Amino acid sequence: MDLLTTLEAGIKMLILFGGLMGAAAYLVLVERWVAAWIQDRLGPNRAGLPLTRWRLFGLGQPIADGGKFIFKEEFTPGHVEKVLYFLAPVVSLAAAVGVFAVVPFGEVEILGYRLRLTVAPGVDVGLLYIVAVSGLGVLGVLLGGWASNNKYSLFGGLRSAAQLLSYEIPLGLALLGIVLAVGSLRLEEIVLWQAQSGLWNIFWQPLGFSVFFLAAFAEAGRLPFDMAEAEQELVGGYHTEYSGMKLMMYMVAEYLHMILASFLLVLMFFGGWHFWGLSGGEPAVSWPTALLRVVILLGKVLVVIWFFMVARWSWPRFRFDQIMHLAWYVLIPVGLVYLVTAAVLAEYGPGWAARMGLSPAWFMAAANWTLFFVVWAVVAWLVPAHYDNRPLPAPIRPQAPAPETVP
Repeated sequence: MDLLTTLEAGIKMLILFGGLMGAAAYLVLVERWVAAWIQDRLGPNRAGLPLTRWRLFGLGQPIADGGKFIFKEEFTPGHVEKVLYFLAPVVSLAAAVGVFAVVPFGEVEILGYRLRLTVAPGVDVGLLYIVAVSGLGVLGVLLGGWASNNKYSLFGGLRSAAQLLSYEIPLGLALLGIVLAVGSLRLEEIVLWQAQSGLWNIFWQPLGFSVFFLAAFAEAGRLPFDMAEAEQELVGGYHTEYSGMKLMMYMVAEYLHMILASFLLVLMFFGGWHFWGLSGGEPAVSWPTALLRVVILLGKVLVVIWFFMVARWSWPRFRFDQIMHLAWYVLIPVGLVYLVTAAVLAEYGPGWAARMGLSPAWFMAAANWTLFFVVWAVVAWLVPAHYDNRPLPAPIRPQAPAPETVP
């Protein structure tokens, strides 16, 4: 049985790693198509498949890009701290890949054997594992920026460390609200709770979704939150001195963070693999239903990723002080209010609903939506619409014309 379990885990790891690498490669192509669509121009449509004459909408472009990275010269600047310089991209990629070990894709029953479509299905604190391991990604960025001995890289690493550490706080507060409502840290049980209730968490807790969405957007490190790179200011940011395979590891890690944020949004707030009339709340199902659940889950994730891409090519980059202001003066206070309210409702909500003769589900939903609109009104009233702390220039005063001189 131990040998079977080890073999099963090994096969899952290979499938997951191959799927993630392929997804990162072809999502780059999709993003270039999205950028071309938004900018009203042609995207990649020439590179076809190897050893064929077919262009196939440019589907060979990721293969060409990968070959370019593999065969590019591995240049190492002489002024870098070599040990940390080589270790940094490995840390980023390892953290980005390792976090997917507890991401569930459902369960399937084969001849009485329950096969969980998760690399590490026995982790009871899967949500804490995701938060802890994904937080290690900032070490790779910070190490890369410091080991490069480049001021632009250092500024990018420091910006990234400040941003990611700041936005982990509201991210955790939003997740704790869901944990209090469901009563479990297992992602599978959170999905099953939504499937069995028939309503996704976005309908129950809109304020928690808003906080988590903005924090996850910032944690992914993409525009308009890409302070770690900021090409217009820092050349390339923390990976200015990197090229070849080391740069590719950083790029893949960035895309995997976006994929992880999309998975968490779908699993925590959009019902995971649940969809009305197609997939119910049974934990273990047959092969056709399990395949349908995987398709539903991946379809939702792709929709969220598409929104990430559209946002990148539609919104301008924020200033760094604006990003920090959003985290510490808006999201963290709102997250604390949401968490306290979620704790009070989890403890006393059913009793209050029974005294009023209301359904506990509808009472919770009404309370959360009321809180959402109240917080939205308070934030809109307290936070200025155009926050700008730059000093105003001195007024220009007209000067008297110089007196005319007679030659």
